[in-house]
Amino acid sequence: RDLTDNVNQLAANLTNQVRSIADVATAVTKGDLTRSIAVEASGEMAALKDTINEMIRNLKDQTLKNAEQDWLKTNLARFSRMLQGERDLATVSNLIMSELAPLVNAQYGVFYVTKREEEESKLELVASYGAESVDELKREFRLREGLVGQAAADRRPILLKQVPGDFIRIGSGLGHSAPANINILPALFEDDVKAVIELASFSEFNETHQTFLDQLMESIGIVLNTIAATMRTEGLLKQSQLLTQELQARQTELTTKQEELHATNEELQEKAQLLENEKKQVEAKNIEIEMARRAVEEKAEQLALTSKYKSEFLANMSHELRTPLNSLLILSKLLSDNPQGNLNDKQVEFARTIHSAGSDLLSLINDILDLSKIESGTVSIEVGEMPMRTLKQHMERTFRQLAADKNLDFNVEFDSSLPATIRTDEKRLQQVVLNLLSNAFKFTAHGSVTLAVQTATGGWSPSHPVLRGAERAIGISVTDTGIGIPEDKQKLIFEAFQQADGTTSRKYGGTGLGLSISREIARLLGGELQVRSKPGEGSTFTLFVPLQAVAPTAALGGTSARYENTGATIASALPTGFEVTDDRDVLGDDPFVLIVEDDAAFASILLDLAREAGLKGVVSTAGAGTLAMARKLQPNAITLDLGLSDIDGFVLLDLLKHDPQTRHVPIHVISGADKLSSALGMGAFGVTEKPADQEALSDVFGKLAEHVRSAPPLVHLVPEPGEAPAPIVRPVPELAGAKILIVDDDIRNIYSLTSVLESYGVEVLHAERGKDGIVILEQTPGIDIGLIDIMMPEMDGYETMQQIRKRPALAEVPLIAVTAKAMKGDRQKCLDAGASDYIAKPVDIDLLLALLRVWIGRAREATRPLAGTAAEAAE
Repeated sequence: RDLTDNVNQLAANLTNQVRSIADVATAVTKGDLTRSIAVEASGEMAALKDTINEMIRNLKDQTLKNAEQDWLKTNLARFSRMLQGERDLATVSNLIMSELAPLVNAQYGVFYVTKREEEESKLELVASYGAESVDELKREFRLREGLVGQAAADRRPILLKQVPGDFIRIGSGLGHSAPANINILPALFEDDVKAVIELASFSEFNETHQTFLDQLMESIGIVLNTIAATMRTEGLLKQSQLLTQELQARQTELTTKQEELHATNEELQEKAQLLENEKKQVEAKNIEIEMARRAVEEKAEQLALTSKYKSEFLANMSHELRTPLNSLLILSKLLSDNPQGNLNDKQVEFARTIHSAGSDLLSLINDILDLSKIESGTVSIEVGEMPMRTLKQHMERTFRQLAADKNLDFNVEFDSSLPATIRTDEKRLQQVVLNLLSNAFKFTAHGSVTLAVQTATGGWSPSHPVLRGAERAIGISVTDTGIGIPEDKQKLIFEAFQQADGTTSRKYGGTGLGLSISREIARLLGGELQVRSKPGEGSTFTLFVPLQAVAPTAALGGTSARYENTGATIASALPTGFEVTDDRDVLGDDPFVLIVEDDAAFASILLDLAREAGLKGVVSTAGAGTLAMARKLQPNAITLDLGLSDIDGFVLLDLLKHDPQTRHVPIHVISGADKLSSALGMGAFGVTEKPADQEALSDVFGKLAEHVRSAPPLVHLVPEPGEAPAPIVRPVPELAGAKILIVDDDIRNIYSLTSVLESYGVEVLHAERGKDGIVILEQTPGIDIGLIDIMMPEMDGYETMQQIRKRPALAEVPLIAVTAKAMKGDRQKCLDAGASDYIAKPVDIDLLLALLRVWIGRAREATRPLAGTAAEAAE
């Protein structure tokens, strides 16, 4: 029985196994490849089961591969049919994105097409899928810019996995989420990138999708290339059609014109004879016109030549007049100083009269030269911001005392509607206003002079080339109650050398150049100068200038002329251009400090610190005129910047310390210039190097205030005639024993300068040619300094200094250029040629002596042995 049960059991198991295998086989034959034989078996049945299951798996894999290939080929074919025949790039790109994204289970996508520009290609956005805001998408990429540009540059796809949550958000009406993968695919045609497609999906791109995308990119590249070629072909076709139509139209037009010409020719033939007759008459007339034209050209050439000769004559006369005038002024100044005391008071007065007359002649020469520069077009305008308060303050300071001296009312009226600043040439504008006010005071004996400045909306000539289109301008009026001008003389006064009273018995002096120069400067500023006047009642001169002046660009020769004040009554020593409101009008008897600093902002800081120390302050923003200001105001102390833009600070220090009226004043140097210790040797009270903190600067003014309060009153500073002045400061390098070379082609200049210098114990050598001066420098040891005249025959001063500097042995010899010119930029031109410094004719003896002392002192200090320097430092 047990055997029977076992056999039955085996039979049952075998039956179950065979039935299970049969069921699975039947399902497989029906296409169900999801089944497998799961019955337990052993031996041959187990091997059969495993073999059948392996067969099912292989069939399943092959079926899946076949399905994938079918899907791949079907969709590639579908896209090929879909894109076939499309010619519009926007339509194709949108169609691709609409069909492709759902097909590969992408929820977000962008389509960039290559656009070729001159030297580089760019990828421009043409279509998108699933984007919430197209405006937020980047519109274009350059090659290698971002992953889109990098995929285009590398010509291969880029697949991003595990995309960060904040990289991009895909949104719908129900919510937003980050994608899992991003696929960036370039579309190529013959290795040329035609487009880049970027797709984002919540799920991974499977291998089938990736294969499909790779193959589809090739098809898209072909389609895009075909579209581009088609568009080019259509463009050429349209262009060809347009050209054909244009040619046909022109052909028709030509045919019509030929017919018209044929008809016209018949008329012309009839008129030809008439024209022939008229031609002879015209030829005769042309001969007459040509003769007249040649006469006009010859006249114009004569006028141009005359103008050229005039300019050359004035330039040469300037030099020729200044050169003898230089000697006259130097020698008359020497005689008026009477250093040897051998002239009586009357003879000294004669010398002063000669010097005064020479100075007046120099002013006349300057006026003539200024007018010549304007007429010859060698003046340029330097436009900048001009504060209106600066104009007001400057005119107040300049003329208030003059008005008091002449017992005249001086009214300054600035309208409240004026802008804070205007763009113009401040120096030129002030020159015109100074001249108008100078004339007003000159010709007014009783009554008042009024300066009124306001915003004008009219009043200028309607045809004015600059102001005619302006809605507003600045109107500057000078009104006086003087003698007035007859109507028939009102145009005449603007002409050069003309006055309302031009007779030899006229009451008022002057050259008649001031208004002529002012009118031309007004024209250069883009403005206009007008006059209204009645004899016996007074005059009103009005200057209109634009709010925004534009400097002519090189139209006037590019050379900036240096204008001097043409007003005969202006003798103020105050430098122009103040931008700091100081205490000069409220000084009283209080102690004050004169602050010499060309940086207005820093000068304002120093002024505040002086006030904190209990001192009032007066500011000079320019070196020129500082000595005259110090003489006039007699400050209790001075602070000095050595790095001034218009004069060497050491020279100014030397001038102040050698002037009997200012040498007692303590001078504290606050500067960033080198060799500050040299300033102590020249008599400075103390030195402070820039930049300095507020504590150090406060200490400077504290010490000055303490010195001013503790110093005893100065009595009898200026010695009596013949009395030697007592030394007040440490001795500076003196001129006695110095050896100076003068190179000048005018023996009169050599004589006058030699007379002055020898009175100071100087040994003077001279040469009348540049070449001779170089030889003397080379052959004569111990020459301390050279004075080189610029205008010399054969070799001028510039070339002479250049040749001197080329010789190593002479490279460090101080050279001072001496010139009769007064042009802006001459100083820099001389320095570029090798000059150490510059002085203009007629030579100011005090300034020359200061220059000599400073430069000889510097040269001796530079050659002093190091041991001596160390010894001095130890002391």
